[in-house]
Amino acid sequence: MPELPEVEVVRRGLERWVSGRTVETAQVLHPRAVRRHTAGPADFADRLRGAVVPRARRRGKYLWLPLGPDSGLALLAHLGMSGQLLVQPERAPDEKHLRIRITFADRAGGELRFVDQRTFGGLSLHPLTADEVPDVIAHIAPDPLEPAFDEDAFHAALRRRRTTVKRALLDQSLISGVGNIYADEALWRSRLHYERPTATLTRDRTAELVGHIRDVMAAALAAGGTSFDSLYVNVNGQSGYFDRSLDAYGREGEPCRRCGTPMRRRPWMNRSSYFCPRCQRPPRAAA
Repeated sequence: MPELPEVEVVRRGLERWVSGRTVETAQVLHPRAVRRHTAGPADFADRLRGAVVPRARRRGKYLWLPLGPDSGLALLAHLGMSGQLLVQPERAPDEKHLRIRITFADRAGGELRFVDQRTFGGLSLHPLTADEVPDVIAHIAPDPLEPAFDEDAFHAALRRRRTTVKRALLDQSLISGVGNIYADEALWRSRLHYERPTATLTRDRTAELVGHIRDVMAAALAAGGTSFDSLYVNVNGQSGYFDRSLDAYGREGEPCRRCGTPMRRRPWMNRSSYFCPRCQRPPRAAA
């Protein structure tokens, strides 16, 4: 599933190509793509017709388009494992797995297409809260790139939890947008083992970790995100290339870029954790 930098790349593309435009039609080509819109495909299309898209917004891995001040609604995108939001010329051939087509009244900047090979993702309409966040994701914590992110509150939450640092980083109620890849990268930069208990982190260590999370995400954004296959692309269908710069993830057996020790991989919560056994020494109990 795309992580925060990949979703932010898509948001920026939508901001450029979709903001300020008025929806003319919405065509649902596969009902599963709007299954989270419980009123059904026809209602989805009717509510979108005539809506003005002022901007594109994101929190963590969630992306949405507010539909103007009068509607009180937002078009929420869940990309799942293979979902793509593409801006295409109207005359471009349909993609094989095209699920939803949205056209605009100006007919000048192309149409918005939702393409999803595995149909795990989808689009849906939801009311906005007073903070202009779709109500279904209002419980999601701010992400580290948001001005609303509170480092002191995050540190206090870490100290209260009886958990380990990587589990905490993937807990969307504590911090949003940090997935498996960027968690491993930030932990490597911080010299922290993924099983380090959160209760042992000092305020300075938490600040250092958050700083590395922001740094690695900024670097990934500059590279257009991380792409291991053709499923993640931006709105123009282009893949990112941050995978070439990863320091930890996917580098089992390769020398640590800091000390030269072979990197290791361990199974972790149906995923994998990559780390340097010398730079990121495990806590005594985990060892």
